[in-house]
Amino acid sequence: MKKAYVLFSGGKDSSLSALLLKKLGYEVELVTVNFGVLDSYRYAQETADILNIPHKVELLDREIIERSVEIILRDGYPARGIQYLHKMVIEILADKYKVIADGVRRDDRVPKLSHSEIQSIEMRKGIEYLNPLMGFGHKTIKYLVDRYFILSQGESDSVLKSDYEIEIRALIRAKGKDPRDYFPKHVQSRVIGLKRGDV
Repeated sequence: MKKAYVLFSGGKDSSLSALLLKKLGYEVELVTVNFGVLDSYRYAQETADILNIPHKVELLDREIIERSVEIILRDGYPARGIQYLHKMVIEILADKYKVIADGVRRDDRVPKLSHSEIQSIEMRKGIEYLNPLMGFGHKTIKYLVDRYFILSQGESDSVLKSDYEIEIRALIRAKGKDPRDYFPKHVQSRVIGLKRGDV
């Protein structure tokens, strides 16, 4: 059985990707990336326990997220900084794992690698990079999430997750700036329970 390592924040999209890959016959392990700014990975561990899927934390060089924050502060918005961070994470993990997956959806703008970026990483690193949700639009994702998960939802600052943004926001605050000046208001979620036993 082929093993897929799913980049995991504890949110609905990465959780749904993991379940889909399991149903497709992959052995799945969840991987949460952390840069040592906060111990936010523990939220992903809680969700991994709920999903009953093995989970590990990859501690990466803090310099990577510091560079991401520099880009965000210079640009005045998060898109390019988060895109840089995501691409660096994939490049680094591709040296360790042969099948990497994430929860990027068709309607996502950032982070989202282009077709040519994906091809380049796959060819250079000899890996497979999977986006199980890429063909699904907002309505389909909502249907599947509503069917399987119980969520904690709210504004980004109020939901305890293990994504890039939580550590980025902490670094921006540490520099004496308000993350709300850089991030538009948006709703985040974390899976806190299952509705069905057949996942």
